[in-house]
Amino acid sequence: MYPYGLIGNCQMSALVSDRGSIEWMCLPRPDSPPVFGRLLDPEGGHFSITSPTPSDQVRTSQRYLPNTNILVTTVALGNGDAYEITDFCPRFEQYGRMYRPSALFRVVEAISGTPSVVVSCRPVTGWDKTPAQPVRGSSHIRYEIRGEPLRLLTNMPLTYLSEETPVALTRTLYFGLTWGLGIEDDLVKVSHEFLEQTTRYWRTWVKNCSVPLLFQQEVIRSALILKLHCYEDTGAILAALTTSLPEQVGGARNWDYRFCWLRDAYYSLTAFHNLGHFEEMEAFLQFLLNIAHAHEESRDRLRPVYSLGQSLPLPETEHTNWKGYQGSTPVRSCNQAAEQVQNDAYGEMILTFAPIFFDERFIDLRTKNLEALLAHLAQLCIRSIGQPDAGLWEIRGGWQEHSFTNLMCWAGLERLERIKRAGYLGSFALDLAASRVRAAEALLRAVKEGVVRNGPADDSFDAALAQLPIFGYPNVPLCEATTLQIVRELSLRLEGKDTGFFYRYVREDDFGTPDGGFVICSFWVAHALARLGRIAQARQVLSDVMAGSNRLGLFSEHFIPSTQTQCGNFPQAYSHVGLINAAFAASPSWNEVL
Repeated sequence: MYPYGLIGNCQMSALVSDRGSIEWMCLPRPDSPPVFGRLLDPEGGHFSITSPTPSDQVRTSQRYLPNTNILVTTVALGNGDAYEITDFCPRFEQYGRMYRPSALFRVVEAISGTPSVVVSCRPVTGWDKTPAQPVRGSSHIRYEIRGEPLRLLTNMPLTYLSEETPVALTRTLYFGLTWGLGIEDDLVKVSHEFLEQTTRYWRTWVKNCSVPLLFQQEVIRSALILKLHCYEDTGAILAALTTSLPEQVGGARNWDYRFCWLRDAYYSLTAFHNLGHFEEMEAFLQFLLNIAHAHEESRDRLRPVYSLGQSLPLPETEHTNWKGYQGSTPVRSCNQAAEQVQNDAYGEMILTFAPIFFDERFIDLRTKNLEALLAHLAQLCIRSIGQPDAGLWEIRGGWQEHSFTNLMCWAGLERLERIKRAGYLGSFALDLAASRVRAAEALLRAVKEGVVRNGPADDSFDAALAQLPIFGYPNVPLCEATTLQIVRELSLRLEGKDTGFFYRYVREDDFGTPDGGFVICSFWVAHALARLGRIAQARQVLSDVMAGSNRLGLFSEHFIPSTQTQCGNFPQAYSHVGLINAAFAASPSWNEVL
C-alpha cells in the first residue's frame, strides 16, 4: 500500500509519508514541476521531520482529524518517547471569499517523553532536479525557485535546521512553508488560528454533504479527497495530483495525470450532485463551457484532456535524469493523450450538461449559448458513431471502433431527446431520434452470444461496458447479460474466489496485458448490479473492494489483490468518484431506517 496521506486546499497539495516526510509537492500549481519529488527519485527533494533513532526502533501511524483533510502522523520510539506531526494547508472563508494560500503548515509536538527530531528541507528547482540554494533570513530560510521565493518560517533555531542537527522537543515546533508572499504575523499564533479555522471549514463542508446510509465513512473520505482534486482558480478537476506512479512496478505504464479529462466530467459531477455540493459543479461546468465554446467557434473536435489553464498538456516529455518510483521509468510530464481522438467524450459532455435542464437549481445556466453548444456537441456525437478511435483506455496504436464510444453517443443523444421533450432546444434541426437509433444499431453490431463485446471487430470483454445499465440503456436483458459476463470473465480471483477487483480487459495492448485490477471497474460493476436490482451482490463487491485502500482510506488507480499492492497514480479521483456513486446506488434510502 502507498504509505502516504494527501493534504491540500484546492490551490496546492502534497503527499506526506507515514514517516513524516513531504515527498511530493508541485508549485505554484499542482501541474507545475516538483519542489519536493522524492516520491520519484531519492534526490528529488523532500521536507522531512524524522527521529535520529534507528528505524527498527520506530513505529509510525497516520490518521486524519475526523471529517477534515488535516493529517496527523504519530511517531513512537522504542524507549517510550513519542511525537506527532500535524500537517495542513489553510482553507477557510475570510473577508467574504475563500482563503487558500500556497502555504503548508507543520506543527510538531511531543506527546510523551522528550524525543528528538531532525528537520531536513531540501527543495529542488523542478525537473532539472537542481537543489534550490538556501538564503538565511532572521527567522526564515528562503529558496529562489524559477524566479519566485519559497520561504520556510520556523521557531526552530535556524542553525539546527540548516545543519540538520537533532533537536529535543522541549517545546512545540512550528513551520510555515509559503510560495510567494511570506507570513508577517507571529508564526505560533497564525498556525493555531489557521488550524482551528481550517478544521472548522472542513467539518462544516462535510456536514453539508449528503451521504448514503451505507459506507458513510468511506464516502466522506472520498468526498474530501475529491474536493482536493478541484483546482478552484479555474474550476478544473484533476484526474490525480501525481505523475509517473507506475501501473506495474518496473513497467513503462507511467503517465502524468495532473490534468483534466473531459470523460471524467460526467462521473465527477454526478458524484458532487449525489453529495449535494453544487459550488464545485458550477465551477467545473464553467470550466467545461469555456473549453467547449472555444472549440465551437472553430468547429474543432474537443481534445480528451486539458491543463488547468485550458491549454493542451503537450508535449509529453520523459525526464531521463529521474530514477522513477521504485526504479520504474520513464518519469513523464504532460500527456500525449491530448493528441488522440477519443470519441466517447462528446456523449459524456452532453451527460455532464444534462442536469442543467432537469435540476431547477441550475436555471440560471440555461442559456442560448449553452443550447448552441449542445447542438455542436450533438453534431460531433453523430459523426462519431461507428468511427475508430483510441477509446477510453487511450490505446496508442491500432485504433478501432469501440462499443463504449457507441454507447456514449447513444446516451448523449438520448439525453438530448429528453431535454427537447422537456421544452428546451427548440432551435435544434437535428434528427436526434434517427441518430440515437443509429448509435444503438452500431452498439448492437458488437453483440455476440447475447453480450456486448469491445467492438464489432473485437470479441474481447471490456469492464467499461458494465455501465450499460448505469447509463439507462433500455434493453435490460442485454445490460444484465453483459454485466454478468464481465463479472465472470474479468474478475480477479485468488484460490478460485472473487476478490471484488476486475481487469479493465485482458487483451493485449501497447504494453502487453494488464496484470492488476483497475479500481473504478469494481465500482462500475457494483453500481451496475445495484441498477439491475442485484443489491446484495452489489454490496458484496463494495465491501470487498474496500480492501484496496490504504490505512487512510485512499485509493490508487490500480490494485493487485495477490500482493496487496496499490499501483498507478495516487490518490486517484476516478476511484473515489466511483466509490461515491456506487455507494449511493447500493444503499437503501434513509426513510427505510429512520
